[in-house]
Amino acid sequence: MRAWIRWVAAHGVVRYGAKKAAQRGDLQAMLVADPATRADPRQVFEQIRAAGPLVTTRMANISVTHRVVHDLLRSDDFRVIEFGAGLPRPLRWIENKTRSKALHPLKPPSLLSVEPPEHTRYRKLVASVFTPRAVARMRVMVQEKADRLLEELTAAGREVDIVDKYCAQLPVAVISTILGVPDGDRQRVLEFGEMAAPSLDIGLSWEQFTRVEDGLERFDTWLAGHLAELRRNPGDDLMSELIRATEDGVGLNDEELRATAGLVLAAGFETTVNLLGSGIRLLLDNPDQLEILQADPSLWPTAVEEMLRLESPVQLTARRAKHDVTVEGVSLAEGELVILVLAGANRDPQLFEDPYRFDVTRANAGKHLSFSGGRHYCLGASLAKAETEVGLKTLFDRFPHLRSTGEGIRRDTRVLRGWASLPVDLGQPASTGASR
Repeated sequence: MRAWIRWVAAHGVVRYGAKKAAQRGDLQAMLVADPATRADPRQVFEQIRAAGPLVTTRMANISVTHRVVHDLLRSDDFRVIEFGAGLPRPLRWIENKTRSKALHPLKPPSLLSVEPPEHTRYRKLVASVFTPRAVARMRVMVQEKADRLLEELTAAGREVDIVDKYCAQLPVAVISTILGVPDGDRQRVLEFGEMAAPSLDIGLSWEQFTRVEDGLERFDTWLAGHLAELRRNPGDDLMSELIRATEDGVGLNDEELRATAGLVLAAGFETTVNLLGSGIRLLLDNPDQLEILQADPSLWPTAVEEMLRLESPVQLTARRAKHDVTVEGVSLAEGELVILVLAGANRDPQLFEDPYRFDVTRANAGKHLSFSGGRHYCLGASLAKAETEVGLKTLFDRFPHLRSTGEGIRRDTRVLRGWASLPVDLGQPASTGASR
């Protein structure tokens, strides 16, 4: 009963209201509640864009304008939100009183939901471990794991679900190695991540909600045990370093460490799983662009930026006004919510010519906002790009004739965008010498 009450307060009321508002044509509600819009949001993005740089809907304020999204991500007039902060006060009270004890990615002390000074301290400790030099060393490890996975694919047969057998396996192998996760636990971590991925969404169904709650609780329990083991037997992995790390003699307490480790672990593979799958689909749907990359491999870094721009793994984020403020002529009261649609900003024709076209030579592809911006810019952005570049180049070098054998299934999430399944025929593998 407690869980059902929490679902009603946190999701059920929003779900019902969003469905009704979407039926009346509310643009933000359509992004939340209309499956057709989530599958192809182009029409709604452009309706929002035509209505102005900052549009007020029945649910909140919303923007798909690159200039506005870019500036608000960096503005000291706004702060990140906590889960449930946009609910009416009575529902927010119920949500807080009935919620699980498991850590949530949008609840403090998660990096996603805190501001300075706490955010500054957490981020400095993580950055002291996640250095550019450490990421550069990881690239070699990514290549080794990609090669090993593709050897296994070669032996498994030609027709596979490339998301299940490669896009999911590569990031979880990489992030697990970085964070000291034993080989035997990696599949469990992947399952926890898949269960908890919709935790960033609002308006979940009862079935989704119970699965998320179960995933967060099981992940939290596993993570506490994993960190305890690393304290007893530290390794040379980055998570052991984070446990030892201090700032002015002060480290992370247990709750802060679990929140930070959980976010790094989950975000470290969830984003990259989606990016790898979307990249494969874009290249299979645009074979002329794949031919350009095969003719000029130096364009792979630009191609990855273009994949991030066109198929942002994180579709949107939100900010809340710290005080009364005016943005683009719209007066916002203290506490008022602004939805920043990263995917829409990434397709702003004011900045990107022919923005819905996939172009691996696009000179300004790196202007996308897929990793947020300002003090909340993604710490793992460099690693995600390296994994995607190495993972996709190695895949298409090894299987140059890879082709789609079905429509695939998109993930049933709103904030995160990616593929749950992509059936492919690998085709005849290239010789070992040709795969480099």
